Amino acid sequence: MAASKMHKSKKVFRYSLLVVFLLFVLIQFIPVDRSNPPVVREPNWDSPKTRDYASRACFDCHSNETKWPAYSYVAPVSWLVAGDVKEGREQFNMSNWKPGKSDESAKEVREGDMPMWQYTLMHPEAKFTDAEKNEFIAGLIATFGEKKEGSQKGKRDKSIRFTDEDD
Repeated sequence: MAASKMHKSKKVFRYSLLVVFLLFVLIQFIPVDRSNPPVVREPNWDSPKTRDYASRACFDCHSNETKWPAYSYVAPVSWLVAGDVKEGREQFNMSNWKPGKSDESAKEVREGDMPMWQYTLMHPEAKFTDAEKNEFIAGLIATFGEKKEGSQKGKRDKSIRFTDEDD
């Protein structure tokens, strides 16, 4: 009797694995947009170094120059990556740059909100040393300006600040 239950359990387990495997194979056929539209207009970078930092840590989600790694072709990860890129481009696209939408970029980097932690897990080159981070923040401010907390929309402050302690 116990052997019969054990045999049924193994059979159920095998069928379950087969179903999971087949579902995994089937979801690979769900289309994902991994397009890179043409670059329309880039910001007027303050220096090539700032652009290099942005390329290293930002371009995959915030430009039309996304590098699609192998894992971005395997569902369900492909859905997450494509969703992040779509949202990133909608929020701030450095390949279709429009003045006035980028004055919060230095704040995002300073506060550690960008690059996103899950991106840096798979892209260690996007992690900055403290010196690189400060240099990148200064470059972003020089390129885009910086929106001060409580300031009116459209009014920017180009003063360079690295920490909240500078207030």
